[in-house]
Amino acid sequence: MSAKILIVDDEPFVRDLLEKVLRRGGHDVAVRPTADDAVVALQESQFDVLLTDVVMPGMDGFDLLRLVKHAHPEVKVIVLTGYARLQSISDFLLCGADEYLAKPFQVHELIAAVDRVTGAAAPA
Repeated sequence: MSAKILIVDDEPFVRDLLEKVLRRGGHDVAVRPTADDAVVALQESQFDVLLTDVVMPGMDGFDLLRLVKHAHPEVKVIVLTGYARLQSISDFLLCGADEYLAKPFQVHELIAAVDRVTGAAAPA
């Protein structure tokens, strides 16, 4: 299933890599370098999935997650972070994250997470 995905990460290399992988998978992808830019994109267009980094300048991924789940509850959120701790994982889930990936992750893990939140997971 093709999804419209918004990627938010302040690292250009990460954004570009995620965009290439997901476009290759047939998804419609938009990228933004900051959470503030993502908020504007979400106001201008509908997305199925938001992939967001946590540690970014300005608004962080936690605040973006809370805002999205309040203003756009239908958007599935996958949190990406290099600062994985057990407490932060539960915090993300309690704030409404649908999936969580700790950096570095494998491409197949990203694809599997997107498939799970969009309902396109392959049968076991």
